[in-house]
Amino acid sequence: MYNLTTSHIISIVLTLALVSLVGIYAGRQVGNASDFSVGGRKTGAALIAGTIVGTLVGGASTVGTAELAFKYGLAAWWFTLGSGAACLLLGVLLAGPLRESGLETAPQFLVRAYGPVAGPTASIFSSIGIFLNIIAQILAAIALLGSMFQLSPVCAAFITIVLVIFYVFFGGVMGTGIVGVVKLVIVYTSLIVTGVLAYTKAGGVAGFTQSFPPFPWLNLMGRGFPVDFAAGFSVIVGVLSTQTYIQAMFSGKDVETSRRGALLSAVIISPSGLAGVIVGMYMKLNYPDIPASEALPLFVIKYLPPWLGGVVLAVLLVAVIGTAAGLSLGISTMLTKDIYKKYINPRADDRRLLFISRMVLAAVAVSTILFVTGNLKSMILEWSFLSMGLRGATIFLPLLGAVFFKNVVSPTGGVLALILGPIADLVWKLAVPVGIDPLYVGLLVGLTALVVGSAAFPGAKFRKYD
Repeated sequence: MYNLTTSHIISIVLTLALVSLVGIYAGRQVGNASDFSVGGRKTGAALIAGTIVGTLVGGASTVGTAELAFKYGLAAWWFTLGSGAACLLLGVLLAGPLRESGLETAPQFLVRAYGPVAGPTASIFSSIGIFLNIIAQILAAIALLGSMFQLSPVCAAFITIVLVIFYVFFGGVMGTGIVGVVKLVIVYTSLIVTGVLAYTKAGGVAGFTQSFPPFPWLNLMGRGFPVDFAAGFSVIVGVLSTQTYIQAMFSGKDVETSRRGALLSAVIISPSGLAGVIVGMYMKLNYPDIPASEALPLFVIKYLPPWLGGVVLAVLLVAVIGTAAGLSLGISTMLTKDIYKKYINPRADDRRLLFISRMVLAAVAVSTILFVTGNLKSMILEWSFLSMGLRGATIFLPLLGAVFFKNVVSPTGGVLALILGPIADLVWKLAVPVGIDPLYVGLLVGLTALVVGSAAFPGAKFRKYD
């Protein structure tokens, strides 16, 4: 364990202060619930990319990737590779239909195809899936704060929750976007510095090839094709099914802007995990007995100059907080718009909706402590992959049906897919924890329900519901 110096502390404080000031500025741009959830539909491509990257490049992409690389090597790259591929598909295939819809949530889009029951169903299961990824971010923050300040896991979790709430509480999607752009610049500078330094100290390609056997360490399928392919595939379908990233498409000032934001995100995200892979493998080579989750922060503390190390540690913490905050915002928007507004208080005015959105966000963040404290030894990316799979099993196929096969799918088929897909995913995960990935089972059951349900109960095709 390494102790922080005064220079570390000063640079950490200054970096966090900078990000906080940006967040306060973003909060002043929020005047109503629309600003909070979709930025008033005036967001530019850079802020869209900031929202997406600011959420995707978080604890899983940095601390979690280094942790998995410490144990398995190059296979840890799959999270950011899959995220980049998903953003490419988001821009090419879905940006147009989503932005043209004029809606605010993925469930609202599904309601247009499958009727009012689709809204709360999609919101609930999607929120559960997103919640699992918030747990991953809290675990990453615990590893960071534990390395930096030797805090207990419970204390670190509590501090993280407070930071998550303040990060997005006032700025909403504009806060995650504006802070995301600032974070983007600092995070990528930090990743380049740490990745290049670890690569150089390890002796480059020659050093890694001499120190590690090709399999599993230098193979993208190092954990086996079924496991690693499923990991990458789950990230792709999960990102395409997540409210946070779909919400970014809704917020663009026009279709082309939303598309450019998604494509820019794809270019930025894909290579980002490689730095974590290199650092994780370097620490495995030189410090094999450290906790795997602390590989990246301990590398920063030991090898970077204190002033720079403090900046990197601070921005890694912001990356984790930003992802947890962005995901919490997605849950908040869905539950507020699709359940509270629709079924609890249909007459709620804009001010009330803004208040409820913030209260739900705070409640989601606080409730993660109950789950995190019982899973402190679990791997960060395991939660991320499970989360992506559940989101994909819920939204992916019904969303594709609503966009590309709107004259074929029916309300009954869509609702059955939204219900049975995620249930099958969860049941299979609990009943058969090892073997076929639960995402495949969830997608197969969802596809069967969508096809058979639409054929047996054709009903009204793509009827627009209020």
